[in-house]
Amino acid sequence: MSIIEKDTRYIMNTYKRFPVEIASGRGSLAFSYDGKRYIDMGSGIGVTSFGIADEIWQNAVTEQIKKVQHMSNLYYTEPCVRLAEMLCERTGMSKMFFSNSGAEANECLIKGARKHAADTKGPEYSTIITLKNSFHGRTITTLSATGQEHYHELFTPLTPGFVHAEPEDMDDMKRLVRENKVAAVLIECIQGEGGVVPLSREYVKELRRFTEENDILLAVDEVQTGNGRTGEFYAYMNYGISPDIVSTAKGLAGGLPLGATLFSEKLQNVMGYGEHGSTFGGNPVSCAAACSIVSRIDDALLEEVREKSRFIFDTMNGAEGVEGVSGLGLMVGIKTVKPAGDVLAECMENGVLCLTAKDKVRLLPALNIPMDLLKEALDVLKKACR
Repeated sequence: MSIIEKDTRYIMNTYKRFPVEIASGRGSLAFSYDGKRYIDMGSGIGVTSFGIADEIWQNAVTEQIKKVQHMSNLYYTEPCVRLAEMLCERTGMSKMFFSNSGAEANECLIKGARKHAADTKGPEYSTIITLKNSFHGRTITTLSATGQEHYHELFTPLTPGFVHAEPEDMDDMKRLVRENKVAAVLIECIQGEGGVVPLSREYVKELRRFTEENDILLAVDEVQTGNGRTGEFYAYMNYGISPDIVSTAKGLAGGLPLGATLFSEKLQNVMGYGEHGSTFGGNPVSCAAACSIVSRIDDALLEEVREKSRFIFDTMNGAEGVEGVSGLGLMVGIKTVKPAGDVLAECMENGVLCLTAKDKVRLLPALNIPMDLLKEALDVLKKACR
């Protein structure tokens, strides 16, 4: 049987895979088993921050594998501590918890927010407000937090304690706070799976003021938007706010599974002995990989991300068949006249791998994609949009 036939035979049919079998790659290029070359504009849904088989990342991973690939969290490992220090210094946060994925990072965020509210205001303060059109993960609890009904339909009963506010509507937010005992508000600064829709700076800043005035935690989901993706280290930094809790994953370890939940000084002691745990969280190989990523997300790279973002927006805005461009940094959504799936298929046929988000073509290239490959990919995309 072929790879595709074996996949169909042995793997649960939860993904609508494209008929492309990737054998290898380097940087922003991927190659199929039949030798076809593709420009990767999706980076594994924002995961391979410095592209495929990045040498610095490879060296960090292989050097750590030679030492120790895993230890129980009953013991200390240097890469875990080094990464925690790097993230705290970059964000001003005080403590963190390492897990394996974005969904797990959000589970920890939810537990921490509810425990803090219970400790400081009472156990009845357990409701978490999220925004409609949001996406926070696929576990039952993070699915419950997700503000899109179609994700809920097959998996009821959901975890209680979540209500969903209209984005950009502070009156609706205030109504939900009046009607519920609220522990926290959880937002994505850019709703990625919801169509690459950025929240306005005015709304986010007003929300931060409101939560502070009402003793409500503000949590930010940076699973997709974090680690340099938007032209700042984390997306909330574009908005001039300081959240109480931040979750992140995807591009953090450049291709290995790793999630992190960061807590501000106010919450640095919210979790005590035995109150949370993870077997693989803080794995030394994943953390060594993440250290190699975080250490290279410097001011020069972030400016490069912003420059490439401007180029994408300038190139695609007003192009034939394009209705609009949204997003921030190298997290871009393109609304096309043609169905996004048709544009995606034509791009793939012509050697460019893109993504979709609702009715938009979504671009999440490696942060260091070479400008010549970016231009080549956008030429293919523009033709596909016509």
